[in-house]
Amino acid sequence: MQKNSPRGNSPLNLSLQTKYQKTVLPNGIRVVTETIPYVRSASCGVWINVGSRDEDESKNGISHFIEHMVFKGTRRYSNLQIARSLESVGGYLNAFTTKEHTCFYARVLDVHLNKAIDVLSDLIQYPLFNPREIEKEKLVVLEELKNIEDDPDDIIHDYLDKNIYHKHSLALPVIGQTESIKSITQEDMFDYMKDHFLPDRMVVAAAGNLDHDKFVETVNKYFTVKRNNKKFSREKGPTINFASHEIIDRPHSQAYICIGTLGYSIKSKMRYAVLVLNTLLGDGMSSRLFQNIREKYGIAYAVYSFANLLSDTGNFGVYIGTDNENINRSLDMIYKEFSVLKEKGVTRAELERTKTQMKGNMMLGLENMSNRMMRLGSGELYFEEYMTLDDVIRKIDKVSEENISEVTNKLLNRENFSTVIFRGMNGK
Repeated sequence: MQKNSPRGNSPLNLSLQTKYQKTVLPNGIRVVTETIPYVRSASCGVWINVGSRDEDESKNGISHFIEHMVFKGTRRYSNLQIARSLESVGGYLNAFTTKEHTCFYARVLDVHLNKAIDVLSDLIQYPLFNPREIEKEKLVVLEELKNIEDDPDDIIHDYLDKNIYHKHSLALPVIGQTESIKSITQEDMFDYMKDHFLPDRMVVAAAGNLDHDKFVETVNKYFTVKRNNKKFSREKGPTINFASHEIIDRPHSQAYICIGTLGYSIKSKMRYAVLVLNTLLGDGMSSRLFQNIREKYGIAYAVYSFANLLSDTGNFGVYIGTDNENINRSLDMIYKEFSVLKEKGVTRAELERTKTQMKGNMMLGLENMSNRMMRLGSGELYFEEYMTLDDVIRKIDKVSEENISEVTNKLLNRENFSTVIFRGMNGK
């Protein structure tokens, strides 16, 4: 096994007595841990570098469907045994799929960590994909799709992605589409896993009260998938904006608006400036959009900005829910905030306040073992290295007024924004 020596802990991490370690197994699986001896729990997750952007339209949703189906039975466990496996000892087992990753994870008391790895390994390596269960689960996922369609402030982001990413696979919704979900077969799923669930695309991450070397032994014992030399490749993310304007009448009493444009990738040197910009513009009650649109004029209940940073691209935008009569006014007010930011920039006081907000939120989040595990797993997939909390804080602190001006001038150009409007039909 290839093992990395523990990184020197920063003063903050020393005070918290945490230790990061990484080992690469002979089959290529990367095992990353953060040992936190003062807790009694542990969170572990198996991350696979595959998501909806790796699908084509005919099988859109297969990553998410596999995520569902592995819980329906494996070589050693029935669906009921899977459900009871960790719940019976007070633990938690779940999974999620994104545009780029699939993660199966668990949170348990530290004494049950081996059991969690046992169950997770069976889900990922030995699912049965029983044809009868496949047909039943299709009904479940189609109901999930209907629920999303009935939730306008959720589904509108999928519509926006279609406009921003145009014909790229990133435009496809993670959950899939009705016809593509119905078409998925047992053979499709086994073939997809054979092509994508490969050890060099897997990371096993864990945070909590654990011993790294013992954890590595457990992972090595249960994850017997063989090394595969197949080269991993993805279609590169789009680089050209296809700004569009779409209005859809829906049976709602309110109008829902989402605007967005291509943004920065998570590997960009400007990513922290983008995150700071997002926070001061539209994250929280103190943000400019909230204060100037909701608090000052009262024309919206929900208004926020978002920054989605992916491996080689990303998007940036704003969401607002308002009355039909205020659609144009809302858009004008959002773009006015953009103009003010571009023309006047930010004050040093506002910038420092925003950075303090971000750092505080981040530190509070790390009190949760699952959040620590998520940070470990996603960080390894994106960067193949661990960044300490102090490293991140230093990078946030380095964001300057000039950095904010640079990303503002690149991102906040009205002509580059796509717009999706769900126009309410007053329930008629």
